[in-house]
Order: sequence, then C-alpha cells, then structure tokens
Amino acid sequence: MATHESAAETPADWRRYEPLELTPLLTAALDAFYENGFHGTTVRDIARRVGLTVPSLYYHHESKEGAFVTLLELGTGEAAGRVRAAAATGSGSREQFANVIEALVLHTTYRTRLAALDLELRHLSPDNRKRYAARRKEIETVLYDVLTVGVADGTFDAAHPDETARALLGMCQSIARWYQPDGPLGPHELAERYVGIALAAARAR
Repeated sequence: MATHESAAETPADWRRYEPLELTPLLTAALDAFYENGFHGTTVRDIARRVGLTVPSLYYHHESKEGAFVTLLELGTGEAAGRVRAAAATGSGSREQFANVIEALVLHTTYRTRLAALDLELRHLSPDNRKRYAARRKEIETVLYDVLTVGVADGTFDAAHPDETARALLGMCQSIARWYQPDGPLGPHELAERYVGIALAAARAR
C-alpha cells in the first residue's frame, strides 16, 4: 500500500496547519469525492486524474471504499489529535472548552475536503462505519469531559452536557457543507465566532 505522511500524530502547535501531503492517488481521490460525492465518483475517474490505470488503485487501496476509508481515517485521526492537544493546553474549564471548539473549527476549515467526507458516511460498509463512529465518539468525549468538569466547577450551567456536546460537535462539523477558503471569513475569524456561540450554548458564567 502506498505511503503518505500521517497527520494523525499530534502536532506541536494544534493551531498551525501545514499543507496536507498525500500520495497523488489519494489527492485525486479526495478531489473526486469532494466534487462528486462517493456515489458519483468512479475508480476510473480517480485513476484518470492521476494518470494511472484502474488496477493501480486496486493495488494500493483494494477498492474505491478503501481509498475513502484511508482519507477518512487520516482526517479523523488528525482531528482527534488536535482536539486532545487543545484540551490539554487550557488553564481552566472555560479556556479548555474554548480551545476544543477552536480546534474543531480550524480542522473543518483548514481540512475542509477531508472534513466533508463525513457527509458521505452512508455509503460505507457497516464495519467501516463502526470504526469511524468510534473515532467520532472519541472526539465527542473530549468535549463532553471538558464541559462536564466546567459544569461541576461552576464555569458552565449546561443542564444536559451530553446533548450539548453532541450538538456543538455537529455544529462544527457542518461547516464543511458551506465553507469556502476564499470566503469573507478566515479559519481563525470563524473559530472566534463559533467559540462565542459555543460558550453561549454551554451557558458560560
């Protein structure tokens, strides 16, 4: 299987994003999935974009779903690492909570094409969907834990931390549906706005 730089390792600075380095085949697959969706993308289209034969994709990734899962795991792995790092750098519940929301928004804006793969999960096989759900739950748990501690120490007054965390995670992930890098708001500006929305939703004191 072709190698690529793993983004799953926690970066030294979770706010800093370097250009994503993928194999040409995965780059072509990511572009095709983003433009046409999983169902609308063919193996032939991916191979054509990178100037390879169809068997080349099967050799490296076994199937179209194999390439999709590789990209999905890359994106969720990086997101989970950055969220954990963000939660660990805050000096108190409020800052940790704000950092986690910021990390989620930055990931969705700097890695929009990877984050948008979440919209195509219905096409995955049950086993692959289950693996992704576990990683998504890991990210949700970090947010939930920070919020729960904040409720306990009086920083937040959220009556239902579990549902609040789930709603905020969905809010951040939905950015991939509409965000455009050349739009009026950059990643950090948008993150600042979403942190404010999240603090209000958690009823920060």
